[in-house]
Amino acid sequence: MSVPLLRGPGASESFTTVLVAFGANVLIAAAKSAAAAATGSASLVAEAAHSWADAGNEIFLLIADRRSRRPPDRAHPFGHGREAYVWSLFAAIGLFVAGAAVSVTHGLQELIHPGPADRFLVGYVVLAVSFVLEGLSFLRSVRQAKPEAESMQRDLIEHVMTTSDPTLRAVFAEDSAALIGLVIAAAGLAAHQLTGSAVPDAAGSILVGVLLAVVAVVLINRNRRFLIGEEADPRVRSAALRALLDMPEVARVTYLRLEVVGPRMVFVVGDVDLTGDDTESHLAVRLRALEAKISASPAVAGAVLSLSAPDEPTLEA
Repeated sequence: MSVPLLRGPGASESFTTVLVAFGANVLIAAAKSAAAAATGSASLVAEAAHSWADAGNEIFLLIADRRSRRPPDRAHPFGHGREAYVWSLFAAIGLFVAGAAVSVTHGLQELIHPGPADRFLVGYVVLAVSFVLEGLSFLRSVRQAKPEAESMQRDLIEHVMTTSDPTLRAVFAEDSAALIGLVIAAAGLAAHQLTGSAVPDAAGSILVGVLLAVVAVVLINRNRRFLIGEEADPRVRSAALRALLDMPEVARVTYLRLEVVGPRMVFVVGDVDLTGDDTESHLAVRLRALEAKISASPAVAGAVLSLSAPDEPTLEA
């Protein structure tokens, strides 16, 4: 069975996407840290914490991508795909703790004990360079997501939010938050320079932290849903149903469930009525052969089929 809307793990570009994001964030984090020390800006401190958190999270995402690709074994007959959601969950929690909490805490401390800031030009230059680097990383994730979204007949944001690939979603979300955060930091820094007050700068730090917290909670929730078991997108299910009905061995399908077990990987459970009028023993052999045929798809971790009862309603493609 070939499902055109669902590609196997070998077609994933997520590893390269995460590597690009990791390289960009290490450079950006180092530059922001130096600028924060030079200027004393609370917003730049928040942005530095944000980028270091992102860089650390990308290590988790690289582990997620690698470990989820391990082949099935006796203890894990359907592969290790769900490991991607475990390590991506760690990354999202890291973003909340190391990014959001640090930014909000530092902003509040700056409000209570405001400090001076200077060398504003250094901050602006670093923020501008960071925006370019973050933009390049963001464009890389868009280039990966856009053709996938078109093949799934989704818009870009819908695809990023619903894709079974947690590394793509994390990089896209973190880079989007980073670009917004840079604008907030620049506004806070400019307001600090114009007014001479540290309050706008501290508020910028808090806003960056709140932004990161929202992104982290969304990512945590998406990974949680895939970990506890989520059915594949209805469009994927419809494509799978059509592919099943196109098989010469299948007369009709009365039940079909596709559960996501990893990035772009599903486990198929279904009830089918086979063509012909064979004996029970022959039907069992044909059913096992059909399961093996379906499982041969790189996007299918396994398949379990049963025979349909005569009175069960037929599913329409």
